Amino acid sequence: MRAARFHAYGPPDVLVIEDAPEPHASEGSIRIKVHATSVNPIDVIVRAGHLDQFLPLTLPAIPGRDAVGVVDELGPGVTDTQVGDVVFGLGGVSDTTAEFAILTAWSPVPEGWSTAQAAAAGLASVTAAGVIEALGDLSGRTFLIEGASGAVGSAAAAFALAAGATVIGTGRESNHPYLESLGILPTTYGPGLAERVAVLAPGGVDAALHAAPSDSLPDLLSIVGDTSRVVTVIDDQGAAQLGIRKVDARNDSALLRYAAALGREGLYTPRVNHELSLRDIIEAHSLAENGVGKVVIMQP
Repeated sequence: MRAARFHAYGPPDVLVIEDAPEPHASEGSIRIKVHATSVNPIDVIVRAGHLDQFLPLTLPAIPGRDAVGVVDELGPGVTDTQVGDVVFGLGGVSDTTAEFAILTAWSPVPEGWSTAQAAAAGLASVTAAGVIEALGDLSGRTFLIEGASGAVGSAAAAFALAAGATVIGTGRESNHPYLESLGILPTTYGPGLAERVAVLAPGGVDAALHAAPSDSLPDLLSIVGDTSRVVTVIDDQGAAQLGIRKVDARNDSALLRYAAALGREGLYTPRVNHELSLRDIIEAHSLAENGVGKVVIMQP
Protein backbone atom coordinates (compact mmCIF):
# COMPACT_ATOMS: atom_id res chain seq x y z
CA MET A 1 0.00 0.00 0.00
CA ARG A 2 1.06 3.64 -0.42
CA ALA A 3 1.76 5.47 2.80
CA ALA A 4 3.48 8.48 4.28
CA ARG A 5 6.42 7.38 6.42
CA PHE A 6 9.42 8.77 8.25
CA HIS A 7 12.61 6.77 8.69
CA ALA A 8 14.07 9.14 11.27
CA TYR A 9 12.69 11.78 13.62
CA GLY A 10 12.98 15.35 12.44
CA PRO A 11 11.32 18.25 10.57
CA PRO A 12 8.53 17.77 8.02
CA ASP A 13 10.95 16.96 5.21
CA VAL A 14 11.76 13.59 6.79
CA LEU A 15 8.38 12.45 5.46
CA VAL A 16 8.26 10.42 2.26
CA ILE A 17 5.54 8.65 0.28
CA GLU A 18 6.42 5.01 -0.38
CA ASP A 19 5.16 1.45 -0.32
CA ALA A 20 4.55 -0.08 3.10
CA PRO A 21 3.17 -3.41 4.35
CA GLU A 22 -0.62 -3.59 4.61
CA PRO A 23 -2.00 -3.84 8.17
CA HIS A 24 -4.80 -6.26 9.04
CA ALA A 25 -7.58 -6.06 11.63
CA SER A 26 -7.07 -7.97 14.87
CA GLU A 27 -9.38 -8.65 17.83
CA GLY A 28 -11.80 -5.77 18.38
CA SER A 29 -10.49 -3.63 15.53
CA ILE A 30 -11.41 -2.82 11.94
CA ARG A 31 -9.48 -1.92 8.82
CA ILE A 32 -10.59 0.93 6.60
CA LYS A 33 -9.72 1.99 3.08
CA VAL A 34 -8.67 5.51 4.03
CA HIS A 35 -10.36 8.45 2.35
CA ALA A 36 -8.74 11.18 4.47
CA THR A 37 -6.70 11.80 7.60
CA SER A 38 -6.01 14.91 9.62
CA VAL A 39 -2.79 16.34 11.02
CA ASN A 40 -3.00 16.85 14.77
CA PRO A 41 -0.51 18.57 17.10
CA ILE A 42 0.47 15.16 18.50
CA ASP A 43 1.43 14.02 14.98
CA VAL A 44 3.87 16.91 14.68
CA ILE A 45 5.33 16.28 18.14
CA VAL A 46 5.75 12.54 17.56
CA ARG A 47 7.32 12.99 14.11
CA ALA A 48 9.79 15.52 15.50
CA GLY A 49 10.91 12.98 18.12
CA HIS A 50 9.91 15.01 21.15
CA LEU A 51 8.14 12.01 22.70
CA ASP A 52 10.53 9.24 21.65
CA GLN A 53 11.50 8.49 25.27
CA PHE A 54 7.85 8.06 26.28
CA LEU A 55 6.23 6.82 23.05
CA PRO A 56 9.01 5.10 21.11
CA LEU A 57 8.07 4.08 17.58
CA THR A 58 9.44 1.35 15.39
CA LEU A 59 10.89 3.21 12.42
CA PRO A 60 9.99 3.69 9.65
CA ALA A 61 6.67 4.89 11.05
CA ILE A 62 3.47 6.15 9.48
CA PRO A 63 2.17 9.45 10.91
CA GLY A 64 -1.44 10.07 11.86
CA ARG A 65 -3.81 9.41 14.73
CA ASP A 66 -7.27 9.55 13.12
CA ALA A 67 -8.92 8.85 9.77
CA VAL A 68 -12.14 8.39 7.84
CA GLY A 69 -12.84 5.71 5.28
CA VAL A 70 -14.77 2.61 4.22
CA VAL A 71 -14.62 -0.51 6.37
CA ASP A 72 -13.04 -3.33 4.36
CA GLU A 73 -11.98 -5.82 7.06
CA LEU A 74 -13.42 -6.80 10.46
CA GLY A 75 -11.40 -8.18 13.33
CA PRO A 76 -12.72 -11.02 15.52
CA GLY A 77 -15.41 -9.87 17.94
CA VAL A 78 -16.52 -6.81 15.94
CA THR A 79 -20.31 -6.78 15.60
CA ASP A 80 -21.34 -3.11 15.46
CA THR A 81 -20.21 -2.35 11.91
CA GLN A 82 -19.87 -4.17 8.61
CA VAL A 83 -17.78 -4.10 5.47
CA GLY A 84 -18.84 -1.14 3.33
CA ASP A 85 -19.76 1.20 6.20
CA VAL A 86 -18.26 4.69 6.14
CA VAL A 87 -16.73 5.47 9.54
CA PHE A 88 -14.37 7.90 11.23
CA GLY A 89 -12.22 7.07 14.18
CA LEU A 90 -8.88 6.54 15.86
CA GLY A 91 -5.89 4.35 15.19
CA GLY A 92 -2.75 3.92 17.25
CA VAL A 93 -0.19 6.48 18.32
CA SER A 94 1.03 7.00 14.75
CA ASP A 95 -0.30 4.89 11.85
CA THR A 96 -3.22 6.28 9.81
CA THR A 97 -1.79 8.34 6.92
CA ALA A 98 -1.82 5.45 4.48
CA GLU A 99 -3.98 3.64 1.97
CA PHE A 100 -5.28 1.35 4.74
CA ALA A 101 -5.48 1.96 8.49
CA ILE A 102 -6.55 0.01 11.57
CA LEU A 103 -9.09 1.70 13.86
CA THR A 104 -9.73 0.62 17.45
CA ALA A 105 -12.49 3.20 18.03
CA TRP A 106 -14.98 4.36 15.40
CA SER A 107 -18.41 5.73 14.62
CA PRO A 108 -20.54 6.03 11.50
CA VAL A 109 -20.07 9.37 9.74
CA PRO A 110 -23.18 11.52 10.22
CA GLU A 111 -25.03 12.86 7.21
CA GLY A 112 -24.10 16.44 6.55
CA TRP A 113 -20.38 16.04 7.23
CA SER A 114 -17.98 16.11 4.31
CA THR A 115 -15.14 13.60 4.09
CA ALA A 116 -12.71 16.29 5.23
CA GLN A 117 -14.87 17.23 8.22
CA ALA A 118 -15.13 13.60 9.28
CA ALA A 119 -11.35 13.28 9.02
CA ALA A 120 -10.96 16.34 11.26
CA ALA A 121 -13.32 15.06 13.93
CA GLY A 122 -11.66 11.99 15.41
CA LEU A 123 -8.99 13.10 17.86
CA ALA A 124 -10.45 16.56 18.44
CA SER A 125 -13.90 15.27 19.34
CA VAL A 126 -12.80 12.58 21.80
CA THR A 127 -10.51 15.09 23.50
CA ALA A 128 -13.29 17.66 23.76
CA ALA A 129 -15.84 15.08 24.91
CA GLY A 130 -13.38 14.01 27.60
CA VAL A 131 -13.19 17.62 28.78
CA ILE A 132 -16.96 17.90 29.08
CA GLU A 133 -17.07 14.55 30.86
CA ALA A 134 -14.43 15.76 33.34
CA LEU A 135 -16.28 19.01 34.09
CA GLY A 136 -19.71 17.43 34.50
CA ASP A 137 -23.05 19.15 34.03
CA LEU A 138 -22.61 22.56 32.36
CA SER A 139 -26.29 23.37 31.94
CA GLY A 140 -26.92 26.98 32.93
CA ARG A 141 -23.23 27.57 33.60
CA THR A 142 -20.64 29.84 32.02
CA PHE A 143 -17.72 28.10 30.36
CA LEU A 144 -14.53 29.89 29.27
CA ILE A 145 -12.36 28.35 26.53
CA GLU A 146 -8.85 29.60 25.87
CA GLY A 147 -8.34 28.74 22.19
CA ALA A 148 -11.96 28.36 21.13
CA SER A 149 -11.31 28.54 17.39
CA GLY A 150 -9.05 25.49 17.34
CA ALA A 151 -10.21 21.94 16.62
CA VAL A 152 -10.52 20.89 20.28
CA GLY A 153 -11.73 24.27 21.50
CA SER A 154 -14.49 24.58 18.90
CA ALA A 155 -15.60 20.97 19.53
CA ALA A 156 -15.72 21.58 23.29
CA ALA A 157 -17.70 24.75 22.66
CA ALA A 158 -20.24 22.89 20.53
CA PHE A 159 -20.63 20.18 23.16
CA ALA A 160 -20.98 22.72 25.98
CA LEU A 161 -23.53 24.79 24.06
CA ALA A 162 -25.52 21.63 23.36
CA ALA A 163 -25.47 20.95 27.11
CA GLY A 164 -26.98 24.37 27.84
CA ALA A 165 -23.90 26.38 28.77
CA THR A 166 -22.98 29.95 27.94
CA VAL A 167 -19.58 29.84 26.24
CA ILE A 168 -16.94 32.56 26.16
CA GLY A 169 -14.01 31.87 23.87
CA THR A 170 -10.68 33.50 23.16
CA GLY A 171 -9.27 33.77 19.66
CA ARG A 172 -7.62 36.11 17.23
CA GLU A 173 -9.87 38.98 16.19
CA SER A 174 -9.96 37.55 12.67
CA ASN A 175 -11.61 34.44 14.14
CA HIS A 176 -14.28 36.31 16.11
CA PRO A 177 -16.91 36.11 13.34
CA TYR A 178 -16.41 32.34 13.26
CA LEU A 179 -16.77 32.11 17.06
CA GLU A 180 -19.92 34.21 16.94
CA SER A 181 -21.34 31.94 14.23
CA LEU A 182 -20.99 29.04 16.68
CA GLY A 183 -22.82 30.92 19.43
CA ILE A 184 -19.65 31.77 21.37
CA LEU A 185 -19.06 35.15 23.02
CA PRO A 186 -15.62 36.08 21.63
CA THR A 187 -12.77 37.89 23.29
CA THR A 188 -9.04 38.18 22.70
CA TYR A 189 -6.00 36.49 24.19
CA GLY A 190 -3.41 38.00 26.46
CA PRO A 191 -3.11 40.46 29.34
CA GLY A 192 -6.37 41.80 30.73
CA LEU A 193 -8.28 38.57 30.07
CA ALA A 194 -9.92 38.60 33.49
CA GLU A 195 -11.23 42.12 32.96
CA ARG A 196 -12.55 41.35 29.49
CA VAL A 197 -14.25 38.19 30.69
CA ALA A 198 -15.82 40.03 33.63
CA VAL A 199 -17.59 42.32 31.16
CA LEU A 200 -18.97 39.33 29.25
CA ALA A 201 -19.81 37.32 32.38
CA PRO A 202 -20.60 39.67 35.26
CA GLY A 203 -21.93 36.70 37.22
CA GLY A 204 -18.59 34.92 37.02
CA VAL A 205 -17.22 31.88 35.21
CA ASP A 206 -18.00 28.35 36.38
CA ALA A 207 -15.46 26.33 34.38
CA ALA A 208 -12.60 26.81 31.97
CA LEU A 209 -10.65 24.89 29.34
CA HIS A 210 -7.06 25.63 28.37
CA ALA A 211 -6.83 24.54 24.72
CA ALA A 212 -4.27 26.95 23.27
CA PRO A 213 -0.46 26.91 23.47
CA SER A 214 -0.37 29.83 25.88
CA ASP A 215 0.81 30.47 29.44
CA SER A 216 -2.68 31.48 30.57
CA LEU A 217 -3.43 28.50 32.81
CA PRO A 218 -2.83 30.49 36.04
CA ASP A 219 -5.13 33.23 34.71
CA LEU A 220 -7.90 30.72 34.02
CA LEU A 221 -7.56 29.33 37.53
CA SER A 222 -7.71 32.84 38.97
CA ILE A 223 -10.87 33.60 36.97
CA VAL A 224 -12.65 30.38 37.98
CA GLY A 225 -11.19 30.06 41.47
CA ASP A 226 -11.44 26.26 41.72
CA THR A 227 -8.84 23.75 40.51
CA SER A 228 -11.52 21.11 39.99
CA ARG A 229 -13.30 23.33 37.45
CA VAL A 230 -10.33 24.03 35.18
CA VAL A 231 -8.82 21.53 32.74
CA THR A 232 -6.04 21.68 30.17
CA VAL A 233 -5.39 19.60 27.08
CA ILE A 234 -1.99 21.24 26.48
CA ASP A 235 0.05 22.01 29.59
CA ASP A 236 1.22 18.94 31.54
CA GLN A 237 3.74 20.89 33.59
CA GLY A 238 1.33 23.68 34.49
CA ALA A 239 -1.36 21.19 35.41
CA ALA A 240 1.00 19.40 37.80
CA GLN A 241 2.19 22.64 39.37
CA LEU A 242 -1.31 24.06 39.87
CA GLY A 243 -3.16 20.85 40.73
CA ILE A 244 -5.32 21.07 37.60
CA ARG A 245 -6.48 18.09 35.57
CA LYS A 246 -4.88 17.33 32.21
CA VAL A 247 -7.31 15.63 29.84
CA ASP A 248 -5.88 13.34 27.18
CA ALA A 249 -7.66 11.71 24.26
CA ARG A 250 -8.68 8.09 24.60
CA ASN A 251 -9.82 5.60 22.00
CA ASP A 252 -13.47 5.36 22.99
CA SER A 253 -16.15 4.64 20.41
CA ALA A 254 -18.83 6.02 22.75
CA LEU A 255 -17.22 9.47 22.65
CA LEU A 256 -17.05 9.35 18.85
CA ARG A 257 -20.70 8.33 18.64
CA TYR A 258 -21.60 11.25 20.92
CA ALA A 259 -19.83 13.65 18.57
CA ALA A 260 -21.54 12.06 15.57
CA ALA A 261 -24.96 12.36 17.24
CA LEU A 262 -24.43 16.09 17.71
CA GLY A 263 -23.27 16.25 14.10
CA ARG A 264 -26.50 14.66 12.91
CA GLU A 265 -28.45 17.28 14.86
CA GLY A 266 -26.43 20.07 13.27
CA LEU A 267 -24.89 21.01 16.62
CA TYR A 268 -21.30 20.12 15.79
CA THR A 269 -19.49 20.65 12.50
CA PRO A 270 -15.72 20.04 12.56
CA ARG A 271 -13.68 22.91 11.21
CA VAL A 272 -11.27 22.35 8.31
CA ASN A 273 -8.85 25.09 7.27
CA HIS A 274 -6.74 23.35 4.63
CA GLU A 275 -7.23 20.31 2.37
CA LEU A 276 -4.16 18.81 0.72
CA SER A 277 -3.34 15.56 -1.07
CA LEU A 278 -1.11 12.76 0.21
CA ARG A 279 1.70 13.87 -2.09
CA ASP A 280 1.72 17.18 -0.18
CA ILE A 281 2.42 15.52 3.18
CA ILE A 282 5.47 17.71 3.87
CA GLU A 283 3.47 20.88 3.27
CA ALA A 284 0.61 19.52 5.39
CA HIS A 285 2.90 18.94 8.37
CA SER A 286 4.60 22.29 7.84
CA LEU A 287 1.26 24.09 7.92
CA ALA A 288 0.16 22.22 11.04
CA GLU A 289 3.48 22.94 12.71
CA ASN A 290 2.97 26.67 12.10
CA GLY A 291 -0.48 26.68 13.72
CA VAL A 292 -2.51 27.76 10.71
CA GLY A 293 -5.60 25.72 11.56
CA LYS A 294 -6.85 22.21 10.90
CA VAL A 295 -5.11 20.44 8.02
CA VAL A 296 -6.69 17.43 6.31
CA ILE A 297 -4.93 15.08 3.89
CA MET A 298 -7.27 13.73 1.21
CA GLN A 299 -6.46 10.34 -0.30
CA PRO A 300 -6.85 9.69 -4.06
